[in-house]
Amino acid sequence: MAEPKTHSPVALVVAVFSRHPEAFAWGRSQLESLHGPIALASVEFPFSQTDYYERSMGADLRKQLLVFHALIAPDRLPDIKLRTNALEREIAAQSQWPEARPLNLDPGLLTLGKFQLATVKDQAHRIYLRDGIFAEVTLRYEAGAFVPWPWTYADYRQPLVLDFLQAARDWYYRRIREPATISPPPPTSSE
Repeated sequence: MAEPKTHSPVALVVAVFSRHPEAFAWGRSQLESLHGPIALASVEFPFSQTDYYERSMGADLRKQLLVFHALIAPDRLPDIKLRTNALEREIAAQSQWPEARPLNLDPGLLTLGKFQLATVKDQAHRIYLRDGIFAEVTLRYEAGAFVPWPWTYADYRQPLVLDFLQAARDWYYRRIREPATISPPPPTSSE
């Protein structure tokens, strides 16, 4: 019988999108205060593959992917998604922007074999983790490249994103070969 093993540390990737540069900067600053320095950042690119977010976020959205230097335990994903949702509510409550949702933060995990995203929406291809959070394998690594699934969002199919995630995978490969430890979870308020 096979015995369960602890999973290797993974790379935290957060997609940030907004149409407001100030909201973008606020989100990035909040993420860095929670997760430490950013190792890699994609170029900002137009998020125009769908109009799904236009009603709540406005038009002319820009998106950027951030990879954090500290590797984490993969079981932290639900906590991270709950925290990014809280940050979205916090910035919306500031009422500085005309939209109900001035900022969207989508955390995910990158390993050598896949890129996955956290979500609060259930679908047939998503696995429930806990506390209302699901995970979806958005891309798989096959024959030397990230490959989309039928359900992969259009923005994650773009060559710019696939190239960035390939560079992030290369960075992650080098990183896991270094003597390193998993980043501990942030302290709770009772500590």
